[in-house]
Amino acid sequence: MKKLSSHHKSMRRLLLSALLGTSPLLAFGLGSRIPNQDPEAIARGNAFVATADNPAALYYNPAGITQLQGQNFQVGSLFYLDIDADYESQSGQRFKNVRKILPVPEVDYVLSLKKVPISLGLGVYAPFGLGMEWPGDVPFRNAGLEADLLYSTINPVIAWKPLPTLSVAAGPTFNYSEVELIQGVLFSPLQMRFKGHDWAYGFNAGVLWQPHPMWSFGAKYFSATTMDYDGAASFNSPLLPPGLHTQAHLDFPQIVVGGVSFRPTTNWNFEVDIDWTDWDQVKNAVIDGVGTLPLNWESSFFYEAGVTRQLGKGYFASVGYFFSQASTPDKYYTPLVPDTDLHVGSVGFGHRGRHWSWTVAAQIIAGAFRQVEGNIDPSVDGRYRLFTPTLSCSLGYRF
Repeated sequence: MKKLSSHHKSMRRLLLSALLGTSPLLAFGLGSRIPNQDPEAIARGNAFVATADNPAALYYNPAGITQLQGQNFQVGSLFYLDIDADYESQSGQRFKNVRKILPVPEVDYVLSLKKVPISLGLGVYAPFGLGMEWPGDVPFRNAGLEADLLYSTINPVIAWKPLPTLSVAAGPTFNYSEVELIQGVLFSPLQMRFKGHDWAYGFNAGVLWQPHPMWSFGAKYFSATTMDYDGAASFNSPLLPPGLHTQAHLDFPQIVVGGVSFRPTTNWNFEVDIDWTDWDQVKNAVIDGVGTLPLNWESSFFYEAGVTRQLGKGYFASVGYFFSQASTPDKYYTPLVPDTDLHVGSVGFGHRGRHWSWTVAAQIIAGAFRQVEGNIDPSVDGRYRLFTPTLSCSLGYRF
């Protein structure tokens, strides 16, 4: 029995070592941020923190829910229609990822009290997420073949309007995450799979100030969290022991957004925002009993701009743009997180009625080829490009 126990401990350590050498599981760049939540905001290039006048304000700026009256319920979803990633190796080989449609749902409820300047809200949304899969014959198969990240947040909020022009809000976040990774090991078709899950807790806060009917200023904060993924690692071989327990630790960053809205007339709303993600704090990934993997990610920004035109009878149209700055240096780049400088354009159309409201938006996410050189895994070196169209829709009802 002692000999068998020693054998299993050795196999467990082998699995953990394989995990430690795999950056895709343990490191996420801006490719795992999901700034796109609500189609009305998406259509404006996500420049919404200083407007935040629908239930999705729970994500964009919770202080904005004081602008709503009565009870408001909204449900919506973003669909990544075709995540199209291209890879060209140093030798000139070309590969494409396995395409898939990825939904990102959101649910929001807001209640504004009548006799006191307080609004209550409950939002369910996904601030992070990832879904990428490459064919089994890519040169970097041992660095990662498939990664799926689910990160869902339940966010109760209380907002207070102490002055007619000022609102503040805060609330805890209850965050659940699952991660699954498949990577090649040594030679094809041997693969290793890791799957784990965890809960973490944080908070968000916001402020909205409108000193003049033409001007509005907003800011939002989303706190950092740490996920301690408890799960199992296994090989796709009956000769190796399946389901060996292990644990991985990963930090998710704090987020700060600020913006200003200018409304020259009641028919126009122009807004610009700056969105900062503190990836600097994600320096290392740790696997218990094995060691530490340096990540050295870099903080980065979204620069967002959008405009909305009221068309009359409750109808409106919006256009927007934002630039997403890459956060991963070449040395730690992973093909499972398509992190590169990205240009994002969007357009949307919607209607707000007495009770019902709806919005649809379309978006194009694209970037030029990124040349990766000097990676810690030489098989990762090469050129990468990402192109992704999205479609989003929402339906709301005010009681």
